[in-house]
Amino acid sequence: MTTRVAIVGGTGKLGSIIRDVVAGTEGFEVVAVLGSASDLGEIEGADLVVDASTPAVSVDVVRASIERGINILVGTSGWSMERIALVRPLVDAAGTGAVFIPNFSLGSVVASALAAAAAPFFPSIEIVEAHRETKVDSPSGTAVRTAELIAAARSEAGPVESPHVDQRARGQQVASVPIHSLRRPGVIARQDTILSGPGESVTITHDTADPARAYAPGIRVALAAARDVRGVVVGLDSLIDLRLGASAGADAATEGA
Repeated sequence: MTTRVAIVGGTGKLGSIIRDVVAGTEGFEVVAVLGSASDLGEIEGADLVVDASTPAVSVDVVRASIERGINILVGTSGWSMERIALVRPLVDAAGTGAVFIPNFSLGSVVASALAAAAAPFFPSIEIVEAHRETKVDSPSGTAVRTAELIAAARSEAGPVESPHVDQRARGQQVASVPIHSLRRPGVIARQDTILSGPGESVTITHDTADPARAYAPGIRVALAAARDVRGVVVGLDSLIDLRLGASAGADAATEGA
């Protein structure tokens, strides 16, 4: 059975990548491509909605999908755990499913997982993320997700040490982690998580060079999950087994080749 997919924001950078992946994935068919200003009634008849719109529009896309009983895959930035908590009761009441993916890159997910694993051992942690100048939101959804994972990993150790955060130049705190956002030409996406302790530091870096190739394997994983899921799922890390390590990465790389 073919899953009919409506893509909101399907003409943007991420939306175009998703559209190509859906079109090339067996069992899925693109039946509607909407812009961020399109009438959301155009999603009628779809089995799955993929949202790659803008943070300002995304909440309306999610609500429109839930109200119509259609599962949704959200790739739009700006969905913190607090914001997701507001729509979770709607998803549960409707008996639908919503998958929120801050970053479709498997490498990004691994980098965030490594940062969370190291977090309990370092008292000072800060994130510096950089994207092209056209990205409208900051901090990035990936940085927010990383900070939330760090905070969860430090549930016993407590908040990170972040002195002088009352000063604007110290960044925006998310789950006690200062995040610094750069928006400049010549950058696609890069994130550095800097963990510091007495006399040493560790920097975990993820750098995206080719979004189409980097995102495709993760998009396929998310599509398969979003088609049948019930309730709310957050993060690609919830859909893959990071314990598989190198073998999982090899399989994903083979799929994306």
